[in-house]
Amino acid sequence: MKGKSPDQNQMNLLQNSLKDMLNPKEELYLLTEKMDWDYFEEAFGFYYIDFGRPAKPIRLMVSLLILKQLHNISDEVVVRHWRQNPYWQYFSGMDVFQWEFPCTPSDLTHFRNRIGKKGAEKILEHSIKLHGEDALESEVLVDSTVQEKNITFPTDVKLYRKIINKSRKIAKQASVDLRQSYVRVEKELLLLQRFRHHPRNKKKALAAQRKLRTIAGRLIRELERKLDKQALEKYVRFFTTANKVMGQQRGDREKVYSLHEPEVYCISKGKEAKKYEFGTKASICMTKNSGIIVGAMNIHNQYDGHSLPKVLSQVAELTGQNPKAAIVDRGYRGRKQIEQTSIIGPTSGKGKSNYERQKARKRFRRRAGIEPVIGHLKSDHRMLRNYPKGTAGDDINILLSSAAFNYKKMLRKLRSFLILINYGLKNSLDHLFSSYWIIWKPLKPEILWQMRTS
Repeated sequence: MKGKSPDQNQMNLLQNSLKDMLNPKEELYLLTEKMDWDYFEEAFGFYYIDFGRPAKPIRLMVSLLILKQLHNISDEVVVRHWRQNPYWQYFSGMDVFQWEFPCTPSDLTHFRNRIGKKGAEKILEHSIKLHGEDALESEVLVDSTVQEKNITFPTDVKLYRKIINKSRKIAKQASVDLRQSYVRVEKELLLLQRFRHHPRNKKKALAAQRKLRTIAGRLIRELERKLDKQALEKYVRFFTTANKVMGQQRGDREKVYSLHEPEVYCISKGKEAKKYEFGTKASICMTKNSGIIVGAMNIHNQYDGHSLPKVLSQVAELTGQNPKAAIVDRGYRGRKQIEQTSIIGPTSGKGKSNYERQKARKRFRRRAGIEPVIGHLKSDHRMLRNYPKGTAGDDINILLSSAAFNYKKMLRKLRSFLILINYGLKNSLDHLFSSYWIIWKPLKPEILWQMRTS
């Protein structure tokens, strides 16, 4: 059942209203007034049925997801900090200060799974529309990056060890008596893996690795013999993945690098500091001048040029218009035109005038501006390590990270405007309002009057 948001107009005689207590010049306060919360109610309302236990309010859950990505914190931390921060509570729709936790951290996982990729795109779309005409530029910048999954560097020994431990766990849950648990033997074999690259230890380490592989195969075959049909169906994903690990060779394609994330693949982008990355490939699209992210999606392990039609289609869906030009690097060579969008890549200056060469050089210098944006997405908005599970988690994480980047950009706009006011520009407020009309138009008249007179 759909949860109801608290009534903001209802008076509380025992507690002061957050609206009266908080500073109206705080940027998060202004962003709260600017956002269209009814948009999320309409977008996510059909995910709820008309009966059953009332769920948490949609505004509360959406705001927690935004704050989590905005401040690069986990589900547990955002729930704990929400109880301590009155501005976060006001952003979430609370009328008075709350002393209890807003929800359990697992509720955020359930809400993400409920709205899925389409719901995360709705949040990104709202963050784009918040910037108004600044997000409707005719030229966009496109680049790809790697969204690393939260797994360790894969080795055969680690995979065999995880298969052995998981097999013992399944046997305990299904009350199956194993012929041998190999607990002591496994510990001795793992000790032999220390300093395995030293010439004196290499032979023993390789022999111990083969022994671990043999033990893992024995446990898998013994469980497949002793488990009943219902239990085999329950753990079919594990047995399928484990048998694939046992049979894969060094030069095989589509290898398994993680038991709990078998969809992860190895990506080599030629970086000096990090030769291999394990995760999924992602594409980012941002406006040329204003630097607003207008497209973000997983493109899986494919050539960058083949992903351009899907990326530009997403941009047209989120912004309502097709960009006239997409500026790309040499990784996208081979595509010149996609429907109404021209694909512009680096070319030689032969046969061009000096003006055309200077214009092209300036354009591609601006294209390099997408690289630090990708760096901020990774370092500030939870794209450095992708924690949500599965391919659906990959799609949701990059969309929410991009939305958080756009919201943070709006917060910086609000902050810069407040700085101008604090430096004695109150007399020219009318001129500033006309210059930043996109920012201030959605605010309520009483908020604007309070700022003018303060």
